[in-house]
Amino acid sequence: MKFKPLHDRVLVKRMDQEMKTKGGIIIPDTAQEKPMEGKIVAVGSGTRAEDGTLTPLDVKAGDKILFGKWSGTEIKIDGQDLLIMKEADILGIIEK
Repeated sequence: MKFKPLHDRVLVKRMDQEMKTKGGIIIPDTAQEKPMEGKIVAVGSGTRAEDGTLTPLDVKAGDKILFGKWSGTEIKIDGQDLLIMKEADILGIIEK
């Protein structure tokens, strides 16, 4: 894939959600909510201040993140469903 987000945008792949509850009940696709966790695939160069200085993003490719329910724009690249969003839409980085 050859795609690089511009400025303060990031490209995110949603993480797969569990198909079962803890009690073992299988949830059908139509009843599932879209996961709010994802993995960053690519990042832009950062934001540019009025004086021309470049501020890099706090996230990097490979980070596992949590984002808002309605964040980002859904796109399809090379057959993969991805999201493109601004860094401000990211709520936090999930650390192991």
